[in-house]
Amino acid sequence: QVQLVESGGGVVQPGGSLRLSCEASGFSFENANMRWFRQAPGKGPEWVSTITSGSSFATYLNSVKGRFTISRDDAKNTIYLQMTNLKPGDTGLYYCSKDSAGVTRGQGTQVTVSS
Repeated sequence: QVQLVESGGGVVQPGGSLRLSCEASGFSFENANMRWFRQAPGKGPEWVSTITSGSSFATYLNSVKGRFTISRDDAKNTIYLQMTNLKPGDTGLYYCSKDSAGVTRGQGTQVTVSS
């Protein structure tokens, strides 16, 4: 059974930083491309970033390039999203997924950027 558990969200001021974590189980994590998505209040899901198996390649939503960094630790079956220079537009529920549509996902962790 696939399980994805996100953590690390919180309330920060604009310009602040957070590091999100997603611990995975129930599948071959080291062979999986992993993704972060987010959903802002009243809006649909939005893909944020992908990291390929072996950490060989990472891609980002244009609006987060240069501010967010995705990484993974296969020994811990965990991916991370380091977020810096956060903006109010980054507010949302962040969740990880092992599929490109974001269907198989965790419960998410809330990020709120507000002064």
